[in-house]
Amino acid sequence: MGLMERIRRSGASWSRTIVAFRSPHPLRKGNGHDSDRLVTRIERTPEDEFKIRFAYSDERRQQASFLVKKRYTEVGYRPGGAAAPKGCPAEITLLSYLNEQVVGTLTVGLDVGQGLYADELYKAEIDRLRAEGRKLAEFTKLAVDTKRANKQVLAALFHIAYIHLRRLWRYTDMVIEVNPDHVDFYKRMLGFVDLGPQRHCPRVNAPAVLLWLEADKVDGWIEAYGGRPELAKQVRMLYPYFFSPNKDREIAHGLLDSERARAEP
Repeated sequence: MGLMERIRRSGASWSRTIVAFRSPHPLRKGNGHDSDRLVTRIERTPEDEFKIRFAYSDERRQQASFLVKKRYTEVGYRPGGAAAPKGCPAEITLLSYLNEQVVGTLTVGLDVGQGLYADELYKAEIDRLRAEGRKLAEFTKLAVDTKRANKQVLAALFHIAYIHLRRLWRYTDMVIEVNPDHVDFYKRMLGFVDLGPQRHCPRVNAPAVLLWLEADKVDGWIEAYGGRPELAKQVRMLYPYFFSPNKDREIAHGLLDSERARAEP
């Protein structure tokens, strides 16, 4: 049984919150005319608790799609302007909630024989990695509501995606297509490096650059910096906002237990 079929058949398990956390930073109010007012103290209320969940149902996938289209439109992209390539990848989509409202989403494409979205522009570059025996995945459709989320939310989305790729399925490398304007952010904050040159992406009618990240390096950064936000100004990467190594292992064990339970007859 394929991954997506397992998700559909085990909706109750996949509907649960993977992890919940409260931001150590002040948040913006999300109601009325106060939507842009920065809270002057850290408020410990249920509204401050972020939750990461799977987009396992049609409703949740629609929520993810709506946020992606909204954010892409705001920056001038045209999502869905061209047909997706044939043989779309197997995917899992994560959602971040604040007060039951979606504030972030990230999709992971798995290279399981159907290709990746990035193959449309960068097949030669990606095939070179495949030829080296690397197990590849890609990050796509990242969108974050910047008025209600922060770096910790972005870090949590990437970290939960990474736990699935690395701890559960033993992927070794990740790629991402990004706008040239955002290349420095991904290099500086997550450690990506160049893999493919700038080309025009018809899916969003905008230029793109292909970046590459090795899982071995991420393992080291999580071990050194994860769960230590006080290092953020010194390290200037996103990894201090990742979960601690112990929390990483705790989440991975919980997900593995869920996978084993679903696999039982």
